[in-house]
Amino acid sequence: MSFVVIGLNHATAPLDILEQVTVAPDGLDKALHDLSLRPYVSEGVVLSTCNRTEVYILAERFHGAFQDVRDFLAQISFVAPEVLNDHLYTFYDDQAIEHLFRVSAGVDSAVLGEHEILGQLKRAWEAAQNHGCVGMSLNSIFRAAVAVGKRVRTETSISRSIASVSQAAIVMAEERLESLDGKHVLLVGAGEMGSGMAKTLANHNTASITVISRTETTAADIASQIGAQVRPFDELGQALAACDVAFTSTASPGMVVEAELVAPLLDQRSADHRLGDLLILDVAMPRDVAANVGELPGVELCDLDAIGAFVAKGLESRAGEVHQVNQIITEEMQRHLREVGKQSVSPLITSFRSQVEQLRTDEMTRQANKLADLTPDQRAAVDEATRAVLNKVLHEPTMRLKDSANSLRGERLAAALRELFDLH
Repeated sequence: MSFVVIGLNHATAPLDILEQVTVAPDGLDKALHDLSLRPYVSEGVVLSTCNRTEVYILAERFHGAFQDVRDFLAQISFVAPEVLNDHLYTFYDDQAIEHLFRVSAGVDSAVLGEHEILGQLKRAWEAAQNHGCVGMSLNSIFRAAVAVGKRVRTETSISRSIASVSQAAIVMAEERLESLDGKHVLLVGAGEMGSGMAKTLANHNTASITVISRTETTAADIASQIGAQVRPFDELGQALAACDVAFTSTASPGMVVEAELVAPLLDQRSADHRLGDLLILDVAMPRDVAANVGELPGVELCDLDAIGAFVAKGLESRAGEVHQVNQIITEEMQRHLREVGKQSVSPLITSFRSQVEQLRTDEMTRQANKLADLTPDQRAAVDEATRAVLNKVLHEPTMRLKDSANSLRGERLAAALRELFDLH
């Protein structure tokens, strides 16, 4: 079987396609169930973020599994398979492992070195575990990927600047408004991303921060942590009329802010001389804000594409860290493949040792009469001595077989061992 990743991300698909393929958190269980029913998929993990949707699988047959996953993505998104084909990428075996390690390290993200992806990856893996969709193979690969992500963030500085989409949105807002000092800020959405933005904004000298969410208890919890105020969701229009900048990050499957909501507010805003143009930064996937909102006079809308373009301008400051990250990924790839190789030959080594040990015990039994005059301690000493000699003889070939696993030499040694000792 092969380890395969099939997906699309910010670099291969436009925003309108990417948001259709997004798997919302409350839809993940159903998606995993659907994936588990595919005939050529043995194990699977679904990772869906604002920048990517990827399916990691253990495939019974590569071509059959590709069609299974493509059809799965088409069915959850209502996008025709032939349209998806133009945006999908596929990696298998070593390339798939390297891709997963790069995702975990944050170097395959729209925001280089982003720290949110590691937590998202862990939660996707845990969800698949809870649903019974992963076994020994994928658990081993994802365990290694999480270790890579942690090591990269410990040993390099790649995550020590703008390290998330939400953080990039705040920096972008600061640049657009020259400063957030004295500004009235609105947060729409109180999930993980909204919470992260709230904590970052609390360190700015804003005039006020207002939190709005369909789940008012969650909004109240965030607001209490940073000294913000809460407004009910049905007052969203009024809140937009009174703010300088709004950040949206809900998990709504449909539009939250449409032109019909914003247009009537513009006269009210223009009458308030304290307010300038309305800046809206939409970091949700799918999008919260309709594209035509940005066409209204006095409104500037920045979606994920605009935020990504803003981030791209500042990549040079951390590009030097990428070389070090790539070295870590290479080292961890080699380490993982060695471990996998050792695991792959372990059953063969166990069978080999068991067969030779059986020969030793049979011979000890056959010679029992000749050892009858020995005391129990002497017989135990003979038994231990023969076992020790056997272990010493087996040690070197066993280690060579482990060390050369996943190589042509290792394959030849394993084949020779099976042939010589009739092992299966």
